[in-house]
Amino acid sequence: MNTFGRILRISLFGESHGGAVGCTLDGVPPGIPLSEADLLPDLQRRKSGKVGTTPRQEPDQPRIVTGVFQGHSTGAPLTILFENTNTRSRDYRQFVDSPRPGHADFVAQQKYGGFQDYTGGGHFSGRVTLGVVAAGAIAKKIIAPAAISSEVLEIGGQQDYEAVLAAAVEAHDSLGGIIQLRVDGLPVGLGEPFFDAVEARLAHAVFAVPATRGIEFGTGFPAARMKGSEHNDPIIDERGTTATNHAGGINGGITNGNPVVFRVAVKPTSSIGRPQRTMNFAKGAVEEMLIEGRHDSCIALRIPPVLEAVTALVLADFKLVAQATAPAPQGS
Repeated sequence: MNTFGRILRISLFGESHGGAVGCTLDGVPPGIPLSEADLLPDLQRRKSGKVGTTPRQEPDQPRIVTGVFQGHSTGAPLTILFENTNTRSRDYRQFVDSPRPGHADFVAQQKYGGFQDYTGGGHFSGRVTLGVVAAGAIAKKIIAPAAISSEVLEIGGQQDYEAVLAAAVEAHDSLGGIIQLRVDGLPVGLGEPFFDAVEARLAHAVFAVPATRGIEFGTGFPAARMKGSEHNDPIIDERGTTATNHAGGINGGITNGNPVVFRVAVKPTSSIGRPQRTMNFAKGAVEEMLIEGRHDSCIALRIPPVLEAVTALVLADFKLVAQATAPAPQGS
């Protein structure tokens, strides 16, 4: 469905070329200082404009319509809207009969029987992540003083990626990338074993972000080639600080007080300006197609604030759950 979380619950709504996209965030504690301006820095980081991003320009101006009064959260559901103002729906009609390779066109047609909004990718569009980023900005306030940062480690397999990105743009092709997330300042004890492990909830949320193809915590896949004597993190003080961080800040599904570190693999954008072959269901034959419209050559350039947002939402939910289930002081 379109809702995620236990105490802090986000619900997404809208379509890429519909009237608006946005979110409702339920469970926000009352009394948090909050204005629309607080959401703008992360939203600005998500916007297009750099080389390799879509030429579609939207103001992405948030409008908080519920849940804030006199500059503070009220504790009621908080709804944020973004109007869509720059759409070209005519670019998408052909994909009803000829679904784009790598996109959700085919599965959406089969699942929803043709009733889905196919323009701009509809509800499958990355534009819906606007609501995620806005909600994440609020979640970051909840987890403070813990802080989340992100870094593009590579694009197209290159750490110095300007040349390979320019070549992909020139060739009307696309590239993927790897993003690293780091969370500093988390307390020891967030999370549960097994199904509500911190890694499990983070992985769930991260894979909900369109274009995600993989995630690894700490040392990640290279750990499979290490010995236990190499991988174990020596504890060096009473706070639980470790000399290394191969575990990525999590043991047994629970935060251990060290930085939570993980990396996310992002696929190349599916829409490319090169001829591809697909089934034309109206004709009953495979034929060549060319996707027109406005698309990112590398969505990995704009995805870091989205990944930060889902990370903040998961950790804020863990924090609120911990507060709600904390044992009463002895003798009370």
